[in-house]
Amino acid sequence: MDINELITIVKNKLLNQINIESINIEDKSFIHKNHKGNQEGKYHLKLIIVSEELKKMNKIESNKKIYKILDQELKDFIHSIQILIS
Repeated sequence: MDINELITIVKNKLLNQINIESINIEDKSFIHKNHKGNQEGKYHLKLIIVSEELKKMNKIESNKKIYKILDQELKDFIHSIQILIS
Protein backbone atom coordinates (compact mmCIF):
# COMPACT_ATOMS: atom_id res chain seq x y z
CA MET A 1 0.00 0.00 0.00
CA ASP A 2 1.33 3.45 -0.81
CA ILE A 3 1.18 6.38 1.60
CA ASN A 4 -1.58 8.28 -0.22
CA GLU A 5 -3.86 5.24 -0.17
CA LEU A 6 -3.16 4.72 3.55
CA ILE A 7 -3.89 8.37 4.37
CA THR A 8 -7.20 8.16 2.50
CA ILE A 9 -8.22 4.99 4.36
CA VAL A 10 -7.23 6.40 7.77
CA LYS A 11 -9.03 9.69 7.10
CA ASN A 12 -12.24 7.98 5.92
CA LYS A 13 -12.32 5.53 8.84
CA LEU A 14 -11.90 8.29 11.42
CA LEU A 15 -14.43 10.62 9.75
CA ASN A 16 -17.00 7.81 9.62
CA GLN A 17 -16.71 6.93 13.32
CA ILE A 18 -15.86 10.18 15.10
CA ASN A 19 -17.44 13.63 14.91
CA ILE A 20 -14.49 15.56 13.47
CA GLU A 21 -14.50 19.24 12.48
CA SER A 22 -11.19 18.96 10.61
CA ILE A 23 -8.40 16.46 10.14
CA ASN A 24 -4.93 16.72 8.66
CA ILE A 25 -2.72 13.68 8.19
CA GLU A 26 1.00 14.10 7.50
CA ASP A 27 3.54 11.50 6.38
CA LYS A 28 6.47 11.71 8.80
CA SER A 29 8.09 8.43 7.69
CA PHE A 30 11.40 10.16 6.93
CA ILE A 31 11.92 10.45 10.71
CA HIS A 32 12.46 6.67 10.93
CA LYS A 33 14.35 6.18 7.66
CA ASN A 34 17.69 5.16 9.21
CA HIS A 35 16.34 3.57 12.41
CA LYS A 36 17.22 -0.06 13.05
CA GLY A 37 13.57 -1.13 13.45
CA ASN A 38 12.33 0.70 10.34
CA GLN A 39 10.43 -1.59 7.97
CA GLU A 40 9.71 -1.04 4.29
CA GLY A 41 5.99 -0.43 3.75
CA LYS A 42 5.38 0.81 7.32
CA TYR A 43 4.73 4.50 7.81
CA HIS A 44 4.86 7.18 10.50
CA LEU A 45 1.70 9.29 10.50
CA LYS A 46 0.96 12.52 12.30
CA LEU A 47 -2.77 13.09 12.89
CA ILE A 48 -3.91 16.63 13.63
CA ILE A 49 -7.57 16.44 14.60
CA VAL A 50 -10.04 19.13 15.63
CA SER A 51 -12.91 17.37 17.37
CA GLU A 52 -15.16 18.44 20.22
CA GLU A 53 -16.08 14.77 20.75
CA LEU A 54 -12.44 13.79 21.33
CA LYS A 55 -11.65 16.93 23.36
CA LYS A 56 -14.35 15.95 25.87
CA MET A 57 -12.50 12.68 26.55
CA ASN A 58 -9.28 12.39 28.47
CA LYS A 59 -6.17 11.78 26.37
CA ILE A 60 -6.05 8.02 27.05
CA GLU A 61 -9.71 7.51 26.09
CA SER A 62 -9.42 9.52 22.87
CA ASN A 63 -6.23 7.73 21.83
CA LYS A 64 -7.81 4.32 22.61
CA LYS A 65 -10.77 5.20 20.41
CA ILE A 66 -8.48 6.15 17.50
CA TYR A 67 -6.31 3.05 17.98
CA LYS A 68 -9.39 0.81 17.99
CA ILE A 69 -10.68 2.33 14.75
CA LEU A 70 -7.27 1.99 13.08
CA ASP A 71 -6.46 -1.45 14.51
CA GLN A 72 -5.83 -3.22 11.18
CA GLU A 73 -3.82 -0.35 9.70
CA LEU A 74 -1.67 -0.18 12.84
CA LYS A 75 -0.91 -3.90 12.56
CA ASP A 76 -0.14 -3.88 8.84
CA PHE A 77 1.01 -0.45 7.66
CA ILE A 78 1.71 2.00 10.48
CA HIS A 79 5.05 1.90 12.31
CA SER A 80 4.38 4.97 14.43
CA ILE A 81 1.47 7.34 14.99
CA GLN A 82 1.47 10.80 16.55
CA ILE A 83 -1.93 12.19 17.59
CA LEU A 84 -2.65 15.85 18.27
CA ILE A 85 -6.20 16.74 19.32
CA SER A 86 -7.58 20.23 19.69
